[in-house]
Amino acid sequence: MSDLTGLEILFVICAIVGGAFVLLRLVMQFIGIDHDMDTGADTHDVDYGDGTDPGFKIISLQTLFAFFMMFGLVGLAMSNETNVEGYLTAVIAIAAGVISAVVIAGLFKFSNKLQSTGTININKSVGDQGTVYLTIPADGIGRVQVYTGNRLMELDAKSGDSTEIKTGESIKVVGIQGNVLVVEKI
Repeated sequence: MSDLTGLEILFVICAIVGGAFVLLRLVMQFIGIDHDMDTGADTHDVDYGDGTDPGFKIISLQTLFAFFMMFGLVGLAMSNETNVEGYLTAVIAIAAGVISAVVIAGLFKFSNKLQSTGTININKSVGDQGTVYLTIPADGIGRVQVYTGNRLMELDAKSGDSTEIKTGESIKVVGIQGNVLVVEKI
């Protein structure tokens, strides 16, 4: 290490620190203890109201250390394997670090889109079709099975035109009243 220049020492330190953190983070994800490990700016209690996920930011610990790792590795490789001047090596290393940070941020954004709360909004079931599971009395509540939100749901229902609908008959959801579907016979 005595024959390394100051810039090369910086590359080595960045590669070791960034690589160690990325490896540690990967191990923690595999064993399941990676919950909410991010910078203080990325609080998960904030509702931005515009659909953005506060867990995704361009600058997070993951992207920061990915930047340092790639900055160090590319910078060290450029300085050892090419005859490129120091400043150009640093510029290329910075570019590699930025690209890796953007790629990591994009991967986290993509992985956040894979999450789902599992909550079904029955208001979106209007227009869906199903079958009566328990007879719906003319002025009462029965149960129906409706395929909504990519799931077969069994929900309370009442007749929209105040007629009895028997078990097994096909229905269509025409409205919602509270948590009860308003249905009509097809």
